[in-house]
Amino acid sequence: MPRYDSAVLNGRVVIPFVGAVPCDVGIRDGRIAALADSIASTEADTVVDARDRLVLPGGVDSHFHIGIYRDLATDASSETRSALTGGVTTVISYFRTGQNYLNKSGPYRTIFPEVVAATTGHAYTDFGYHIGVMTTEQLSEVDWLVGEQGVASFKYYMFYKGLNLTSDSTHGSAYTMAETYDLGHLYLLMREVAAAGLRYGKHGRVSLSLHCEQAELIRVFIEEVKRSGPGGLEGYHRSRPPLTEQLSIAEALVLTDATRCPVNLLHLSSAEAVASGARGRRDNPHLDIRLETTVHHLALTHETAGGIVGKVNPPIRTEAHREALWRAVSDGWIDTVVSDHACCAETDKQELWRALPGFGGTALLYPYLFSEGHLRRELPLARIAELASANPARAFGLYPKKGTIAVGSDADLVVLDPRREQVVTPEVLGSAQDFTPFAGMRVRGWPTHTLLRGQPVFQDGRVRGAPQGRYVKRPVGLHDGAARGGS
Repeated sequence: MPRYDSAVLNGRVVIPFVGAVPCDVGIRDGRIAALADSIASTEADTVVDARDRLVLPGGVDSHFHIGIYRDLATDASSETRSALTGGVTTVISYFRTGQNYLNKSGPYRTIFPEVVAATTGHAYTDFGYHIGVMTTEQLSEVDWLVGEQGVASFKYYMFYKGLNLTSDSTHGSAYTMAETYDLGHLYLLMREVAAAGLRYGKHGRVSLSLHCEQAELIRVFIEEVKRSGPGGLEGYHRSRPPLTEQLSIAEALVLTDATRCPVNLLHLSSAEAVASGARGRRDNPHLDIRLETTVHHLALTHETAGGIVGKVNPPIRTEAHREALWRAVSDGWIDTVVSDHACCAETDKQELWRALPGFGGTALLYPYLFSEGHLRRELPLARIAELASANPARAFGLYPKKGTIAVGSDADLVVLDPRREQVVTPEVLGSAQDFTPFAGMRVRGWPTHTLLRGQPVFQDGRVRGAPQGRYVKRPVGLHDGAARGGS
């Protein structure tokens, strides 16, 4: 009888914070059972030959939007399939009450089990949820969400206090279906999350993620752009300039210091935003502040993103901002790179101010970081694995169950061919989305295999089998007896 259920042989294994080492990986019962110089092919029921290829920990795409514009179950199915094609094995999606998603409000004791049930059986990756606490009633549910439901991360949308999602309405309260959604609400939310962190933090990190754009300023700039232009993505960039990120981050950091709440500054898009976040972390070593950017902010400018289809919040900006973000990645200030994946249709992108913001990109997470980050900018392979897997797993209470290649960790692995080059098209990305702002981009380094808990779920250019994704309660040190806590 073979020692292992499956094995990945002959590859260079990229271990976060360590480096790339030639070794074989033995897998049993869905977890990594051995890292060895040599495992005979006869020792495993299933063998994946990774000769001349890299073996990386499955990507953890910690900024995802399942069901924001489409039926939740349908979206979970198609968009997690897309994730597998790029080597992502776990997604953590945002969910909030109000318009979009399920288009209703109320207590999470009623709504959240519905969300998990709608995703279960449809997701091809493992999944978790960050929760937007929108109402006073929901503030009282934070401890229950962490301790009972396995939600280790929450979200506050700073621009919703005055705007809706598309920026075509200033009636933010109607959009959120919340009575008060302002800095007072944020302060109370930070206190609740900080208290939950004190109670459960020994098991893994509990944190609050912040979308940092200042609504009052955005309203001013939108009106200016509407009056005098320019149009298109340049106009959208000017309607939500870096100043709106900078001021919003400043507000957030003051409240972070007051509450000691661990925070994640999401999808930083500008030189000013990164500088503000980095300065906040440098000047306040007693605070837990982590910085995130996205594939599209690293890859695109308002001139290259294909027009209105590239609308996203915060906007895609100029080449100078793109390069500033890459410097922050290289210098270590950026902790995590994500997709901010939000599937929509080209018909939803017809008029700038009413166009739905966002688009899909999860399948590009590893390929783009390898192509642009490693091959062109000489980022170490271990750093690529940290940005796309280990750091998000640590930030959001998944580590070491996810995010690394180690004995005892889930056998979520991606085998990447460093020589394989493709031009990006919607078909290559495997999403239900019928367009992509990345169209025409030439990317080198694509997965040949993706394994979820030891099972090959993507191979030979196609997703294999039925959905096998599971809801993962976080922090895993609290909810998974076999996992060790870590941050």
